[in-house]
Amino acid sequence: MNILAIIAVCFFAGMGAGLGTGFAGMSAAAVITPMLVTFLKMEPYEAVGIALASDVLASAVSAYTYGKNKNLDIKNGSVMMVFVLLLTLVGSWVSSKVNSNTMGNFSVFMTMILGVKFIVKPVMTTKETMAQVSPQKRLMQSVICGSLIGFVCGFIGAGGGMMMLLILTSVLGYELKTAVGTSVFIMAFTAFTGSASHFAIGGMPDVFCLICCVVSTLLWARIAAKFANKAAPATLNRATGVVLVILGAAILAVNYL
Repeated sequence: MNILAIIAVCFFAGMGAGLGTGFAGMSAAAVITPMLVTFLKMEPYEAVGIALASDVLASAVSAYTYGKNKNLDIKNGSVMMVFVLLLTLVGSWVSSKVNSNTMGNFSVFMTMILGVKFIVKPVMTTKETMAQVSPQKRLMQSVICGSLIGFVCGFIGAGGGMMMLLILTSVLGYELKTAVGTSVFIMAFTAFTGSASHFAIGGMPDVFCLICCVVSTLLWARIAAKFANKAAPATLNRATGVVLVILGAAILAVNYL
């Protein structure tokens, strides 16, 4: 395939993934994987590995940006991350033992639903409201919710970033910026373990595509995270909602091309 076409596909895949990560903690795999498979005819396993590798740096730089602006709950996020990782393994094992169909479009539909939610019913929780929850209760919530997210993601194989954002905002009562910051913090580690296992099992992917996707995703995630941390809550809700709806619709279109 023409090298310019490869660069273009990787650039736009990275742009969509980076915007989704920086604004809403969305996994890059939801955007990059279908685009590489559809337009570059790449093997799905290789495409997922590239997407997860792109997720690592994009999530890390987004987490750094949110943390720098004091929009990251490292303590409870770390607890949640441990249980997400552990229960993902359990969910995957249970899934292998039963006759269940992987819900391939689960994360896409969740992306669109969350997008509509942020537009119609914005998350206007404040940090003052968050502070009213006792540390002990917040810790227990992190354990329970991390376990739930990990098990479901391991069982159905999708939806981690969007599930985290939904639970952090709707169940745990996080304000939006802190929810996204905590979500990308967790995702940096989960994506690293996922990409490392993919490369260990399947070998190194196409290095040129990998570099193009990583650079593009990192660039757009940085831009989105900087904007998100400076935006007013109402503006951020609308922007996040629009980005998620557009990305969800685009992914569905790519999947059914």
